[in-house]
Amino acid sequence: MAKYKRGKRSFVFSRSPVITTWASIAGKKEGEGPLHAEFDLVSQDTYFGEKTWEQGEKKLQQLALETLAAKANLNMADFELVFSGDLLNQCIGSSFSLRNTGIPHLGLYGACSTMAESLLLAAMAVGADYADRVVAMTSSHFASSERQYRFPLGYGGQRPPTAQWTVTGAGAALICSQGSGPRIENCTVGCVQDLGIKDANNMGAAMAPSAFDTIRAHFDDLNMAPEDYDLIVTGDLGQIGKEILLELAEKSGINLGGKITDCGTLVFDNTIQDVHAGGSGCGCSAITLCGMLLNKMAAGKLERILFCGTGALLSPTSTQQGLPIPGVCHAVSIYAGRN
Repeated sequence: MAKYKRGKRSFVFSRSPVITTWASIAGKKEGEGPLHAEFDLVSQDTYFGEKTWEQGEKKLQQLALETLAAKANLNMADFELVFSGDLLNQCIGSSFSLRNTGIPHLGLYGACSTMAESLLLAAMAVGADYADRVVAMTSSHFASSERQYRFPLGYGGQRPPTAQWTVTGAGAALICSQGSGPRIENCTVGCVQDLGIKDANNMGAAMAPSAFDTIRAHFDDLNMAPEDYDLIVTGDLGQIGKEILLELAEKSGINLGGKITDCGTLVFDNTIQDVHAGGSGCGCSAITLCGMLLNKMAAGKLERILFCGTGALLSPTSTQQGLPIPGVCHAVSIYAGRN
């Protein structure tokens, strides 16, 4: 077996990579939610100064990377590698944002699991001594996602109660071989799960089985339990998906009660913001992790979390063809202590 592999799907690091800096950029609606004070920047302009929503999402990632560099007191040229992705076709939010920067880029598509996937791969690159400063980054935009996946906003179609609100936001984290900050100690790679859910307005139900599958695999591979974590944070199942996850765990004899929270239920206040089942999109878990969660770890309010990014791997074409929605979840264990 590979030296740092544990079980079938998990990996540990001999020297835990450090998350030294993080940045979060949020849209207007997200800035009106309960996490507003945790964001580095809240824009009141849906277009972020650009002409289209898609160009606005490109600007989102540019702002996240620029903010990250400023907070880390680095130049763009100091970033050795960027792992990033988004929800747009061919991930143009990511590739367009990095045009002509000279920064080596590896584009990803993990749907809403992209923040966890990029974090996991960045940690592997640093942990294997391939690079010392690697960026994990992703974004989503409500309007560009609705135009691509569902219907034009001007159409005015009704959203069912199971629907979630795609977060407008971008998060970026700098993973380094040295420095101070929360550390990544291990990770578990997800397997694609498909239980036949076809409703693109009920992605929480499509993703919940993969979240449970990865969390259970993480515990089995690494001999861990819910009690080893202050929080197990999924993103972004929303309220309905979170309830399904808890039910699946209970039926399998795993008690996640009191440990589970979900980025989709944290980023908005559903009592005053009409988001139905909660938040979604790559930016949902990205701005929650690169805002509230890492801020709390740095402040000593959280010692260890399991960050579980969940993604619904649909496309406009697969939805139009009536195909079911596969889900995936990647888990990254982050702790605030030192080696």
